[in-house]
Amino acid sequence: MKNNAYLKSGRNEGSDECLTPRYVIEPILKYLKAKNYKKVWCPFDLEHSLYVRVLKNNGFEVVNTHIKTGGDFFTIDYKKLDFDCIVSNPPFSKKDEILKRLYEIGKPFAVLLPQNSLQSEKRTSMFIKYGLEYLGFDRRACFYTKNELDKIKFGNHFASAYFCKDILPKNLIFEYLKPKQESYSGGGNYPVI
Repeated sequence: MKNNAYLKSGRNEGSDECLTPRYVIEPILKYLKAKNYKKVWCPFDLEHSLYVRVLKNNGFEVVNTHIKTGGDFFTIDYKKLDFDCIVSNPPFSKKDEILKRLYEIGKPFAVLLPQNSLQSEKRTSMFIKYGLEYLGFDRRACFYTKNELDKIKFGNHFASAYFCKDILPKNLIFEYLKPKQESYSGGGNYPVI
């Protein structure tokens, strides 16, 4: 049987609520610190997001917004927010619109997207025009799903990477992921989304 699920990854809203585990967030931290970024906007994250918690626990000030709390990334007046860079795992089904908006905002960013996001005429045109830095991994990142926050769903059918602008010291970097099974709550009592 042919595995072509990766070709359809991130193309519908059902795939948008996959939550990033700590071990996938940690590799980007050293690059944010090396650039001396202090204030991070997480535009697709509720307060209990691991992006928000991990960044705060590592000394960053975090502004988090989410469409469920009135913070629509496409309409929010980002000029009223105080931030140095943007970091998040955005909805994969809207990756074209999100990348376009990120480049329009003009601030440094690191967003986790499916590796196959490298390919498309529209995205490639943006990458050529504005630039792209790529932080890839030695293995596939796995996620929590909204119905299963007590453990990471290992065995993902597509690869992910950080697509960045003005974050990395060079355009192409690879890191080793160190998967660790842990609950999303990390001992806290966080709501199911």
